[in-house]
Amino acid sequence: MTTRIDTLIVGAGQAGLSLSHSLTRAGHEHVLLERGRLGQRWHERWDSLTLLSPNWANVLAGGAAHADPHGFLDRSQFLAYLEDYASSFDAPVVEGVEVTWVERFAAGFCVRTTAGEWLAQNIVVATGDADVPNMSVGAPDGIASLHASAYRRPNLLPEGPVLVVGGGASGQQLALELRASGRDVVLSVGRHSRAPRVYRGRDIFEWLHLLGDFDRTIDELPDLEAAKRVPLFPLSGADGGTDLGLDVLGSLGVTITGRLTRFEGTQALFAGDLQQNVAKAEQRLNRLLGRIDAHPLASGTVARVPEPVGLPAAVNSLDVRDVGAIVWATGYRRAYPWLNVPVFDEAGEIVHTRGVTRVPGLYVLGLAYQYRRSSHFIGGVADDAAFLANVIERSVAVSRAA
Repeated sequence: MTTRIDTLIVGAGQAGLSLSHSLTRAGHEHVLLERGRLGQRWHERWDSLTLLSPNWANVLAGGAAHADPHGFLDRSQFLAYLEDYASSFDAPVVEGVEVTWVERFAAGFCVRTTAGEWLAQNIVVATGDADVPNMSVGAPDGIASLHASAYRRPNLLPEGPVLVVGGGASGQQLALELRASGRDVVLSVGRHSRAPRVYRGRDIFEWLHLLGDFDRTIDELPDLEAAKRVPLFPLSGADGGTDLGLDVLGSLGVTITGRLTRFEGTQALFAGDLQQNVAKAEQRLNRLLGRIDAHPLASGTVARVPEPVGLPAAVNSLDVRDVGAIVWATGYRRAYPWLNVPVFDEAGEIVHTRGVTRVPGLYVLGLAYQYRRSSHFIGGVADDAAFLANVIERSVAVSRAA
């Protein structure tokens, strides 16, 4: 069976739903196809996950404000928020349908799915900034090894110590949870950042908002690619917002070591770059705190500057036969094997300008730095969604007038 539709959105997370809200207000016919349940990516995160951004930063376009703007929703609460948001405007979401192939067809696109075929004038790729688990170093055979997307809670892992690979927010949060459960934990850290949860009486997200960082566009950045490479802050919203950091984890007994480079047999080998990466993270922290200190609202407040991170010498290797599991908190990468449309560069990235590709009718939404620093944040995607909705509406109007 073939179904015709004006606009088909691939993905029903915060990006796809934000666009659906704008298109619904415009009376534009569209549908959202979601491979699993609404907000599927959030269903795939660990049980105790709490958003690291405060609630005021996580309000979707036209959505209800959260009861406690300075609190932090956990995973189940945010999923309930997405469900309520979709219901508030009767979002046309079709769950349990995976897109398997998209190609040009006449003046639009032919979309093959696990539940039939669609013909659409417009396609919007709203599958998230990156959705393919990134595990670039293969673990030795016989060792329990899983990506963070498959981790749920400590008691589901085999007994024994755990090697967590990745020093970003996810890696540090998982290391903290595993250590609190009584596990011995080794955390392998590469390039990373550091920031206090609260500084001079305000949440660090509030300071970034006041500094205008979230609204800064790609046109205002001297080096966009360099900005994309800066590691995000390892923060936690657990227990109302708590500090993370290598210093915190080290004080709790987590063994911190350098970047995992490779395996030789059952030996995990780590780079000797830990102190260098710690020093660079400290430099980035001090630059940020200096900018905050210069803000008028910082006047008269007390600065509690985090102590420099002091860690013992990192181990150079680890026999993974001595660990119960390896958890890879190494992020995600982008891949679109189902998108058979010429919109990619040599690296396989979709070429676009503010989400508009060079192929008429094909758009992308929810990418990091799509137009602003906050473009892939929960509350930041709204502006990009409104922009694309207007582009789509204008394109349809021109097409109908022709």
